[in-house]
Formats: sequence, structure tokens, C-alpha cells
Amino acid sequence: MRLGELRQQSAGYKAFIPNKFPPGEEWGFTKSLMLKHSEAAMLIGKLDGITQLLPDIDFFLFMYVRKDAASSSQIEGTQATMIDAIEAEAKTADKLPKDVDDILHYVKALNYGMERLKEFPMSLRFIRELHKVLMEGARSSHHADPGEFRKSQNWIGGTTPASARFVPPPPNDMQTALGDFENFLHAKDSVLPLLKIGLIHAQFETIHPFLDGNGRTGRLLISLYLWQQKMLERPVLFLSSYFKRHQQEYYDRLDGYRRGEVEQWINFLLDGVVEISQQAITTAKKITLIREADMEKVQTLGKRASVSAVMVLRRLFALPIVNVNTIGEWTSFSRPGAQHVIDRFVNLGILEQKDKTETYGRSYIYTRYVDAFAEE
Repeated sequence: MRLGELRQQSAGYKAFIPNKFPPGEEWGFTKSLMLKHSEAAMLIGKLDGITQLLPDIDFFLFMYVRKDAASSSQIEGTQATMIDAIEAEAKTADKLPKDVDDILHYVKALNYGMERLKEFPMSLRFIRELHKVLMEGARSSHHADPGEFRKSQNWIGGTTPASARFVPPPPNDMQTALGDFENFLHAKDSVLPLLKIGLIHAQFETIHPFLDGNGRTGRLLISLYLWQQKMLERPVLFLSSYFKRHQQEYYDRLDGYRRGEVEQWINFLLDGVVEISQQAITTAKKITLIREADMEKVQTLGKRASVSAVMVLRRLFALPIVNVNTIGEWTSFSRPGAQHVIDRFVNLGILEQKDKTETYGRSYIYTRYVDAFAEE
């Protein structure tokens, strides 16, 4: 299936010019691919059901958002981790990698997207808004022109378009391709959602409409589209960690897509949906057991102490690294009172000091809970 062609440009390099999208012919997906789609859709349904049983689903979601933000940013070269992002939000560490800013902007963009889609359709305007939140004021945004489609040629890999791994369409051809892309977003067609999001992501990355931030924006669209299509009540399926683990194959499959190897790309993406869904289902079960065990622990405290302890425990599911200032803000307790709460949690085996060598400015981590995500 020809999705476009390399065309010589006057500046001496070849750029990829997309054909009319989607092509007039049927996609012609094989029976084996459709069976894999059925397996992936079934697992998404199972994941959705299990996460709906979590009493603190929104807090659980915060952790997944950070995990996806870290993985997606790391694909682009960011070295900061999910733990760094949590510490930056909690303000429990003075020295953090500067590129943790990339992760925080990704979190901000995903949260913006979820709110915006409640009242606004997924469209080119929405994508520009999402990109603006992702890139504006970010560490790496000085050449990104946040929220604006590019007006000049970009490329992937290499130092010039002539030496690049891939050269997306020039601006004029890009605008035509974006029009087709938006029509495909809105089309009431028969393409099943998991197949369609695979096509949406690959086509978006092929068009590469921004000067920077295309990969992160395209990966944001995956989670947001599946949520908008109501395959999930909450956007708890994030594929960036899968793409990060198989980064070279991710790039190779996208390159193959541009050569017409559409089924191979979709097959790779569906493998990711299956793998990540299974991991998330296991994590949800672990979280349920951890929550039940630790809730029992705090309820053994005296009546008055257990009331504040239950509240603190619930908040830890959203922010599992804290210090005495954090607990003071949550409870309105004095510093000695907040430290007393922390000491109780340490004695109960819920929190532990993050850096045992620290005497002042100590922070504490809900290790078992954080490890449930890290183990994925």
C-alpha cells in the first residue's frame, strides 16, 4: 500500500509527500491481526473494569500519567525519571535534573487535554493547543514555536535534510496532509478504534507538523483518543513505556509504515496494548492489596489519630514522596504534629526515609506503592 513517495526538492534532498489519506483502497488487515485486535480490546475492557473498582482511581491515574510522561520524554533523550517528577511536584529535593521540566510539561499537557476534550472535539486546533501547553516555557522549547504548525522544513536524524533518516513533507504539502488527517480524525468510518489510533499516530508522526515535540504530542494523542472514544472510563492505558522498551523497533516500524508496511506497524502497536494492559491489570491488583493492608494498619491507631492517618494515606496514592511540610499542608498540623504523623507511618512500615544519610530536610517515600509501578 503506497502512502506517499519521496520527491526531490530544489534544495537537493528528498522529502516524503503523503498521498491522499486514507487511501481509497481497503486496508485489508489479515485475520490474524483482527484476532490480535480482539485480544487487545478484551484486555482493555478487563483493565477498565478492574480500575473502576479502585477506591482511589484518580490518585492511581496521577501515577500513570507521571510514568507515561517520563517514558515519553526519555524517548526524546530526557534523563529524568518518574521519581524525579514526583519529587519536583512534592518540592522535597533541592537538586533535580534540569530536564525533569520536560516531564512536568508533559503531565500538564495530558491533564489539559483531558479537561479540554470534555467540551471540545479532537481537531487540528486542539492539537495545536496541546502542543502549546507541552512546549511553552519548557526547557527545550526555544526553537519549537509552541502551538504553531511549522513554516519551514524539519527532519529526523542527521545534521541536514540531505543526511536525515526521514524528511517530512514541506510546509505546503504538510498543510494538505493535515487537512486529510483532520478529516480522518472526524470520519464516522468502520475502522476499529485500536486500529484507527495506530493509523492516527503513524500518520501524525509522518506529517511531523511541529518544529519540535512531535513524538510527545503524537503519544499524547494515543491515550486521549482512546479515552475520547470511551474505550476507557479513565485514560489508564499509556504506551510510552512500551515504546521506550522497544525504541529502535518503534522507529523502524514507523519507517516501515511510510513504505506501506501498515499491518506490521499496527501489529507492533497491538502487541503494546496487550502487554501494557496485562501489566496495568497486575498493577491494579497489587495496588488494591497494598491499599487494603495499609488501611488496616492505620485503622489500628486510636480513633482520633486514625482519622488523619486515613486521609494522609489516601493522599499518598497521588503523591507518594513527602516531607514534613507536605504533611503539614494536608493536615494543618504544626511541624511537630506533622512529624509525628510521619513517624507513625514509618513505624507502621508504610513510609521510609528516602535518603537514610539525611539529617535535615528529610523526605519519605511510600516504597511498596512506587515499586508497584516501577516493576512494570
